[in-house]
Amino acid sequence: MNEINCPNCKEIFKVDEAGFAKILKQVRDSQFEEELQNRLKLAENEKISAVKLAEANIKNQLQLDLAKKDKELSELKAQKDKEYSDLKSNFTKEYTDLKAKLEKADVEKELSITKSVKEIEKERDDLLNQLKNKDSEKELLERSLKEKYENELVTRDKLISMKDDEIARHKDLKLKLSTKMIGETLENHCEAEFNKIRTTAFPNAYFGKDNDASTGTKGDFIFRESDGSGNEIISIMFEMKNENDATASKKKNKDFFAKLDKDRKSKKCEYAVLVTLLEAESELYNAGIVDVSYEFEKMYVVRPQFFIPIISFLRNAALNSMQYKRELAKIKNQNIDITNFEEKINTFKEGFARNYELASRKFKKAIEEIDKTIKHLENTKKELLSSENNLRLANNKAEDLSIKRLTHGNPTMKAKFQSKSNESED
Repeated sequence: MNEINCPNCKEIFKVDEAGFAKILKQVRDSQFEEELQNRLKLAENEKISAVKLAEANIKNQLQLDLAKKDKELSELKAQKDKEYSDLKSNFTKEYTDLKAKLEKADVEKELSITKSVKEIEKERDDLLNQLKNKDSEKELLERSLKEKYENELVTRDKLISMKDDEIARHKDLKLKLSTKMIGETLENHCEAEFNKIRTTAFPNAYFGKDNDASTGTKGDFIFRESDGSGNEIISIMFEMKNENDATASKKKNKDFFAKLDKDRKSKKCEYAVLVTLLEAESELYNAGIVDVSYEFEKMYVVRPQFFIPIISFLRNAALNSMQYKRELAKIKNQNIDITNFEEKINTFKEGFARNYELASRKFKKAIEEIDKTIKHLENTKKELLSSENNLRLANNKAEDLSIKRLTHGNPTMKAKFQSKSNESED
């Protein structure tokens, strides 16, 4: 729909595509015809104005020329009567020339007008051709838009039909849940659906209520399946939410994701699936199997009619990956052996490092004690060397000791020593 704003009353009203196209065509035709008539009138007016202007100019010029010639003729007549005939002849010739010029000007004027008219006609023809082209383009565009809208309408009708079928299926399911399942819950419905094909489709699988609330919460059902060697193929934690449940009123599916993920991890399940009738009008959840692993890993949301298909889908995917799991388990066992060997090596390294550190500390302490002893001996050596030097100086002083030195400057002692020397001679 197109909105049109009235320039007078400022009122906005809507016109559909067909009405808008008709109005646009009327406006374009009217504008073009009006513009064409205006241009033709303008060209005609210009033609008339040009003719009048040319006539007026020529007339004025002729009048000026005639007046000039009349004056010259009068003067010539007054001055020279004998030249009258010659002047008259010349005048006649000039008049003829001027007349020829006038005629030539008329011809040029006609040619100019004819040329202008041809140009205007050419412009008119071009405008007509452009208008025809625009009409053709408009028809092609209208045809293209019509085909496009028809295709879109067909596609929309198909989508509406698909949605109607989907709504009908959901209504049918809700009807079954509200009539056939009177007194039953969504859990009982899913359990009954599984038991219908348990023997044929899942003979070696376990499917039962989660009764272990030791971690604080518990899910509704757990599905587990293992191969003949006891290797787990797949395990799924299920949570069922019915829109008639009192605990689920006015809640959304995502309100239960965190709890379901916690239950999956606490019960060591590989996948988590929420089977729900909440948000019945949601296009996302009504589309089928919804992967919500962008919020919680390995989690899916399904409607009850996809309860069995999601088990089959995940189980088949797990069976295809069992070979890789076996290889992974083999590699894991090899890694465990390598890990044990590495642990022994690490234990030896740690013991060796601890003993080396103890020995290193003791060695360092012994070196420090030796350094202290060396330093003490060096100090003792210095003391002994200092004592030896003092003894040498004392010895030197003793050797230098003599009577002459002792009596030098001491006449009393010199006299006594002299007296003693004389007595020993006697």
